[in-house]
Amino acid sequence: MRLPKRGAGSSVTRRLLALSGALAVAAGLLTSLAPAASAADSTTDLGVLMPSVASRSGVVAAGGGKVFVSANTRIIVADTRGVLTGSITGLSAAAGLALSPDGTRLYAALGGSHQVAEVDTADLTIIRRIDLTAYPCPVNLSLSGSRLWVGHGCYRETGGGVIGLDLSAPMPVPVPIDADTFDAPRVAVAGDTLAVANTSAESSDLLIYDVSDTPATLRGTIESHPNDQGLPNDLALTPDGSTVISVAADTHQLAAWDTTSLAKVRDYATEAADSPAAVAISPDGAHIAGGWKSAFTLYGTPTATTLHQTTPPAAHSLGSLAFSGADVFGVLRGNNDKRLRLWRLHGVTLPSSKLTLTGPSRATAYEEFTLTGRLTLSDGSAPGVQTLTVTRRSPISGSPVTPLPDVTTAADGTFTITDTQPPTKVTYDVLWNGSTDHRWSKAHRTISITLPPSSLTLSGPAEGSVGEQLQFSGVLKAGDRVFPPTTTLKVHRALARADLTQLFELTPAPDGSFSFTDTPTGPGEYTYAVEWEGDTSHRGTWVERDVTVLEQQE
Repeated sequence: MRLPKRGAGSSVTRRLLALSGALAVAAGLLTSLAPAASAADSTTDLGVLMPSVASRSGVVAAGGGKVFVSANTRIIVADTRGVLTGSITGLSAAAGLALSPDGTRLYAALGGSHQVAEVDTADLTIIRRIDLTAYPCPVNLSLSGSRLWVGHGCYRETGGGVIGLDLSAPMPVPVPIDADTFDAPRVAVAGDTLAVANTSAESSDLLIYDVSDTPATLRGTIESHPNDQGLPNDLALTPDGSTVISVAADTHQLAAWDTTSLAKVRDYATEAADSPAAVAISPDGAHIAGGWKSAFTLYGTPTATTLHQTTPPAAHSLGSLAFSGADVFGVLRGNNDKRLRLWRLHGVTLPSSKLTLTGPSRATAYEEFTLTGRLTLSDGSAPGVQTLTVTRRSPISGSPVTPLPDVTTAADGTFTITDTQPPTKVTYDVLWNGSTDHRWSKAHRTISITLPPSSLTLSGPAEGSVGEQLQFSGVLKAGDRVFPPTTTLKVHRALARADLTQLFELTPAPDGSFSFTDTPTGPGEYTYAVEWEGDTSHRGTWVERDVTVLEQQE
């Protein structure tokens, strides 16, 4: 090893640069799955596997302050924050769900027992089971007033169809309106209009019925896009029944059709590259939610304007969708683990807000630094005084989250965050929970954190003689710290700034002071160097001192 020239980068410098580079911190907004009670979007594991598409489970319905998800042998119940609260058990192949407008009654298609179950949503008890043995494998449900429409059919078999049930009757008698379909047709009803879609690859036309009287009258057929992948269609009707929205698997978009003229009204396009899987319309008809295998898009109904786009967390396919106030709930199916998860898109129909966060590109550990930001609303108005949530965590997966004091904005939305950062990798998370008028928002800022410097001093003679003992002393400083007995300093010596030799190691006193001696055996220009390699709290350092050693005078 050769002693570097003064000012040149030494091995210590290289190690310090590597260490500081390793401590670069990406300080961004939390993107992992949030707790279900969070005001931001959240995901809740339902503890259910759905390994095959032959299972018709994974349908979501929302209303009356509750959210329901069909899950094979049970229906899982959550509150409107996505927090699991209970379940309805003793079911067989629970599939499609339908809620009464007041949310007091839930209807569930039970494909395994060939029944439709009516559930009191207050105490989650099954009030009655409607026998559909003559119309096996009920799967898809849609409710309008006291009439429930059921799409039945066993998986990938003929003999399916659609029946209507008058729920006001003590023992509803099934009234078939469409028969001998392949698999179970999709159904959607609103007002006096019923839309039916076959789910097979052979036929995906939309049949439009007038159900203002019994029996239903076929209004016409819409020759929809061919479903060449054999994926289940989904349907939704505007509240007045005037427009039906269907998935169009071959074009990767949603299509809107006039249920009177049977003409296409518009398309709802997306940037998603895969096939659509679900569609839902808000109760007021103002919004359309479209679910693709790997994307979610919210549209304005009349204009097809894209209002919001996002992707499901992790590797999930998005299936069923349901509106709940300003929220949308979706059911995700893991592409790898096949587990069902409930996804809450909080306040997604509200006007947007925006958080910005700026600050230094680099900060030194243990030294106070400041981030500044601003909350703005979509209409440009001042948000007034608002509270922001700030957290700090290591970017390593599974690391605990450390809450920091909440930050209050000024009336114009500006805010400041001040922190003193320890020398560990961290992520700063800033979140506004939103309001009844605007959607929540988040922001992030990337900051590199470097260790604070240390220093070494070295004093001793400028000249000496061969055979004469040279005395050196110095001090290591690293802020106000007290050095433990494990601290090690390396002492090096070089002749004519050529070969560097480590003489020995020494331990400084707790206050950093140290001393050592050396006795040169030959004349020349000597350089003594003391090195501290640093630790997890401070960068290392290096100091040199030159000594001229003369031949001993006789």
